[in-house]
Amino acid sequence: MIREIQAGRFERVGAHSHIRGLGLKGLKALSIADGFVGQVEAREAAGIIVEMVKSGKMAGRAILLAGPPGTGKTAIAIGIAKELGEDVPFVMIAGSEIYSEERKKTEILQEALRKAIGVRIHEMRKIYQGVVDSIDIKMTKNPYNPFQQLPESATLTLRTKKEKKTFEVGQQVALYMINQNVVEGDVIMIDAETGRVTRIGRADDPKYKQYEIEATKRVPIPDGPIVTEKEFVYTLTLADLDEIQARRSGIFTIFSLFGERTEREIDPEIRRQVDNAVKEMVEEGKAELIPGVLFIDESHMLDIEAYSFLNRAMESELAPIIIFASNRGITKIRGTDLVSPHGMPLDLLDRLLIINTRPYTEEEIREILKIRAKEEKVELDPEAHEYLAKIGAETSLRYSVQLLGPAAEIARKANGGKEGEKVKVTKEHIDTVRKLFADVKRSVNYVKKHEKEFLIAYSE
Repeated sequence: MIREIQAGRFERVGAHSHIRGLGLKGLKALSIADGFVGQVEAREAAGIIVEMVKSGKMAGRAILLAGPPGTGKTAIAIGIAKELGEDVPFVMIAGSEIYSEERKKTEILQEALRKAIGVRIHEMRKIYQGVVDSIDIKMTKNPYNPFQQLPESATLTLRTKKEKKTFEVGQQVALYMINQNVVEGDVIMIDAETGRVTRIGRADDPKYKQYEIEATKRVPIPDGPIVTEKEFVYTLTLADLDEIQARRSGIFTIFSLFGERTEREIDPEIRRQVDNAVKEMVEEGKAELIPGVLFIDESHMLDIEAYSFLNRAMESELAPIIIFASNRGITKIRGTDLVSPHGMPLDLLDRLLIINTRPYTEEEIREILKIRAKEEKVELDPEAHEYLAKIGAETSLRYSVQLLGPAAEIARKANGGKEGEKVKVTKEHIDTVRKLFADVKRSVNYVKKHEKEFLIAYSE
């Protein structure tokens, strides 16, 4: 008897998983589109930036998203990256992340910048492909263990729809085939340069059908010659290439072989070698650069040295789109006694395209809640929806969105629902969780009322 078992699946709803783009039609923002609601002016400004990036007119500039907390700054940055393309790298860091006891802050920023630049590499490789018609692996004794055998060589017959050939392959290829569990009837591909064997699937031919149910997917028998050239396209970041080159140069310690990532800094010479190699590949048409987005949230946490480094990095030929975000007004520039808008040096502010975000209206909060409820598989009845929108207008959008999860848990337990199923949330459920979880205003009032009972730090 065969019984189907429903496999579990890891599922997590992110804070911005509903964002699909900027929701534009031409350069005009639709009121509700691509997961966005409102912020029309900010989205239209972001749309113009996307067009400037695509036409190569953003060199030496960066973007600042400035607005109160919870007004969609991160969402707009993600929307810009989505509009630029599916495989455009998007790297997000917080301003406070650069302060480490083990690495220089400029090294952390440099790594983040290079993670945000993709390199799409096109490579032509000679390959052998076909269905395995027969395979005979010759084994020999392991010189270090007489009770164990190793592959010495193999005789392999490959077949396509047009031809059939037999090959003698060496130990490395034979070992790859054993590791891949290659048997007759498998469609495989062998890289002529490295000897690496890729098992593509089981040939879709009645001749090789052994069981009623097989786990391996069926693939058609290749058409054409067995020996051919194939283009491989893969995308890496400059940071990936830096690490590969550093390993080749022996920069990393022996512990790297066991999967432990070392925190040693990469020599600038290694990066120069990578940059020159990438430029050469681009000029030869073997690769193309994909400038991505580096989003620095809480940018006011950066200090004067970090700002100076980023100011210079913006002028580099290999620079991503840098987007700063801040919810501070007039404040000190970290590391100085100078006061400036958003805590940023004026010479850097002069080079930024600044986009302001504004608080959401009650109507916009109502629409955002509808989108978030759908994303989190929560069904809000009309009364609960209206009640939650009013709570958001009185307190904050983030607070009203955060109440969705706890309210859904209460509804699920009350109705005996299963995890992952859609649940219906009523006003009573919202009211229950609102009493249990305080918003910022109620928390402040509570502290003021009971401040004598809290530990107070006195200063002389």
